[in-house]
Amino acid sequence: MMPMNPAENKTSKPKTEGKSPQLSSSHSQATEATKAQERTQPIPPPSHPRQYRAIGLIEARYERSEEQLTQGYLITAKGDKIEAVVLGRVISLIKNHLDMDKEHLWVVYPRTKAENDGLHVQIVGVWEPETLNLGDESAITSGKATEPGYFSIRGEVIFFNTEEESLVVKIKQFPRKEGDKPKFFKLKLKGVLGERPLKRFYDLNVHLEGETLFVKDGTDLGFAQKKPRFNKKSKRPNLKGGKRIPPRKPTSGSRSKPSIKKPSK
Repeated sequence: MMPMNPAENKTSKPKTEGKSPQLSSSHSQATEATKAQERTQPIPPPSHPRQYRAIGLIEARYERSEEQLTQGYLITAKGDKIEAVVLGRVISLIKNHLDMDKEHLWVVYPRTKAENDGLHVQIVGVWEPETLNLGDESAITSGKATEPGYFSIRGEVIFFNTEEESLVVKIKQFPRKEGDKPKFFKLKLKGVLGERPLKRFYDLNVHLEGETLFVKDGTDLGFAQKKPRFNKKSKRPNLKGGKRIPPRKPTSGSRSKPSIKKPSK
C-alpha cells in the first residue's frame, strides 16, 4: 500500500518505557516483520488484542471539490457519494501517479458527522500493488482484508438501540506528543450485538452498504476497562486482597467531645 501506514490509526499501541539490551535484536526483528506484513495488505491484523482502530476500504472514484484538492467525494460505481478529505502524502499520489477518471481502492478512516450522523471518510492510502508497489509479489490481493467495502472497527460500545438496530463505538486515539491527553471519537454503526454490550470492547467486522456501515459479525473481548472489586459488607473498594479494612480507632491524643453540663435550678 502506498504511501502511508494507516493501520495503526494513532490508536492504543503498547508503549515500552525502555529497551533491554538482551531484547533489542528480537524487538527489531518483530518490528521489521510487522512493517513487512503491513506492506503486503491494506488492513493487517491488530498489533495487540486491545488495539483501538477504525479503518476500511472503499472502491470508488475521487472527485475533488472546486475549492481544494484535499476535499471532495468518493463516488462508487453504484453512484453512492461519500464526503472525503485527503491526508498526508496521498496528495502527491493524486497529483502525480493516479488517474482520477478511474476507480481506485482507497484506504480510509471512517468518521460520523456530528450534525447529521452521516458518514465521511479520511483518505490515508491507496491499495494498488500492481501500480504502486513496484512489483512486490508478496502483496495479498484477495481475502477479507482486501475486500472493497470491508471495515475493521475495534473499540468500546457506549450506546445501543435494539429496536433501531444501531450502536455507537468509542475509539481511542493516542496523542502524538508526550504529555498530551488521549482523544476519542464516536462512530455510529447499524447492527445488533449481544444482550449487554455496553462498556465492552468489541472487534467488529463491518461492511459498507451505500453510505451506511453495517456490522456483520464480531468478537466480545470483555469489559473495556477493569472494574474495581467491592466488599459486599462495607460497600467500599476492596484494596487489601479481599480483607475487610477495619475502622480506624481514635488515638490517645485525639480530642473527645466536650461534656456540657446543664445549669442547676
